Amino acid sequence: MNYFQKNKKNIIIGVIATLLIAALVALWLQKKVIHSADDIVGVVYPSSLSVGDTLLFEDKTQFAKTKRWNFGDGTTSDKSTGIHFYNKPGYYSVSLIIDNKYTKTFPVMVSPRYQKPKDSTKAVTTIEAPTQAMQNENVQFRAVSEASQFAWKFGETGNTDSKDKLAIYSYKKPGDYRVTLYTEESQEPIYHLIKILPAYNALQEDEIPVEDSYKKVDDDFKYHLQQIANGNSFNMHYNYLLRTYLCNNENTVVKVSDSKANNFYMYCAGLQFDKNVVIQSVKVNLDDKQNCVTKVDINQSK
Repeated sequence: MNYFQKNKKNIIIGVIATLLIAALVALWLQKKVIHSADDIVGVVYPSSLSVGDTLLFEDKTQFAKTKRWNFGDGTTSDKSTGIHFYNKPGYYSVSLIIDNKYTKTFPVMVSPRYQKPKDSTKAVTTIEAPTQAMQNENVQFRAVSEASQFAWKFGETGNTDSKDKLAIYSYKKPGDYRVTLYTEESQEPIYHLIKILPAYNALQEDEIPVEDSYKKVDDDFKYHLQQIANGNSFNMHYNYLLRTYLCNNENTVVKVSDSKANNFYMYCAGLQFDKNVVIQSVKVNLDDKQNCVTKVDINQSK
């Protein structure tokens, strides 16, 4: 009996085992070495977006040596993860190419971005200005408007006084005036009513006893300081006193009772924030020419 006959059974078992091992090895190699597009681990989201929205992409393919993203709009990327933006609406096929062999595609729908229609109704032009001011005071008028052409008539001269969006005018005479504003946006003008109070200047009046003249200055000064203390228009009353009595000197000395001397601007600035102040009396001191107040003595309380 020869060798094969003696070991037939063992030989058959060995051949079968070898074939089985070879099959397992082939299966393992197919899993570890031989790949396909199904082995690509990539993601693109969202699949539906609008122009300008963010598209995120990410690849976690373990066996990849090289990778390239093709976004279908002429742009590519070699990054594993990142973001992309589409500038035009449409249907795009995003491709992930691994090792220049395996490709996986992701459909992406890009919609036009919704744009809220512009309101065809333009904002109505209005005038921003005080309703009361003093004679000879610089009054500010501002057009709240989208217009580009303006024509102001302040009611005193009868003429067009300004063509600027922000206009400043000083009334020469007291009275009630109707301000008129014309723009190219409307055939109808816009109106604003303003009352101009007389500017009293006792320093320039004649035929008044000196004592009465000083008292009128003191009383007028007291009145406007009290208006500031009451929270009324700071600029109107402050500028009136500054221009009428102080010869525009903001550093004029102000002495309040037994307190430390201060300048006029700092005193008035503090006065508008110091609540419930009552100005009891004011005494002004004039220069040698009796033209300008050089010092103001004030008694006040709360």
